[in-house]
Amino acid sequence: MGTLHPGHGQAAGPGTAAARARLVRLITLGGGLTDPRWRAAFDEVPRDVFVPSFYDSVAGGYEQVSADDPDPRRRGRWLRGVYRDGPLATRIGADGALVSSSSQPSLMALMLEALDVEDGCRVLEIGTGSGYNAALLAHRLGDRAVTTMDLEEEITATARERLAAAGYRPEVVTGDGALGCPRRAPFDRIIATCSLGAVPLAWPRQCVAGAKILAPMGTGLIALRVARDGGPAEGHFLPTPAYFVPLRTPDASAGGDTAPDVTGRGVPRHALAEDRFQFLLSLCGGSLPPQEAYALWRRERRPGRERYGVTVAGDRQWTWLDSPGGPYVWETGGQPNGA
Repeated sequence: MGTLHPGHGQAAGPGTAAARARLVRLITLGGGLTDPRWRAAFDEVPRDVFVPSFYDSVAGGYEQVSADDPDPRRRGRWLRGVYRDGPLATRIGADGALVSSSSQPSLMALMLEALDVEDGCRVLEIGTGSGYNAALLAHRLGDRAVTTMDLEEEITATARERLAAAGYRPEVVTGDGALGCPRRAPFDRIIATCSLGAVPLAWPRQCVAGAKILAPMGTGLIALRVARDGGPAEGHFLPTPAYFVPLRTPDASAGGDTAPDVTGRGVPRHALAEDRFQFLLSLCGGSLPPQEAYALWRRERRPGRERYGVTVAGDRQWTWLDSPGGPYVWETGGQPNGA
């Protein structure tokens, strides 16, 4: 476990410590934070420091809610929002699109525990966002073990300031996450907090043998293990649904937005409304026509996320159902930069 830094657990105002404790209890009652070291991190890292304001959805757009609002009722709304178990929109683009967010805490807890870190692990986080997840990692592993990166200097500079204010100083890098961070490699773990169309090929190449990569893909979470013998990075999806902002790169075409064309003939409306079928479509990236995807989905009795997997080998990667050598295998679409 990382050593306790000065400032850990400091609250931005009255009531934050109690609100944080309630959130931890809620996540624990839901079956999360079974590892006491991660529970301590969530207990002691103040999310309010990293999200001094956020955007609430309202009719016609978003409304900003902040800690320094002169209206005490609105400040209370901010505090309740920061410590509810839900995602928070932290940055909205000029076009009204969501650019950056702070993920749902219970999902963050699930991902961090699934990352299966050990003392001494070197971790690369793709998608700094508010900096809260990087602080949790630094609490568990220590500052020097954590590298976090995001595309825009405005995001990383703000996160760096808030991390320092909370007492954490991991390496914060501005750059294209699809390229990884060669100067800080090799890594024992890579975790992404943005959705991918495909796994950037640079990531396994910057990992030690036996490393683990955990990332949102489609509407699921892929957990890859990098082979010890120079073989592929391979693994199954976790059973949990997951929805994240797409990976952004300097080349907009390389993002993780792989929304499929679901207008093909032969797909009934009830299937299009089902989460498991939408997950299959999100994996296909257009490489498997919707009608063929529907036939597969019915034939295999509506398979859950955990039956799917991904293999990354050399310059190729493919998605599969049940087995990488089985009958259902297709090329993973939307390969990001960094190949």
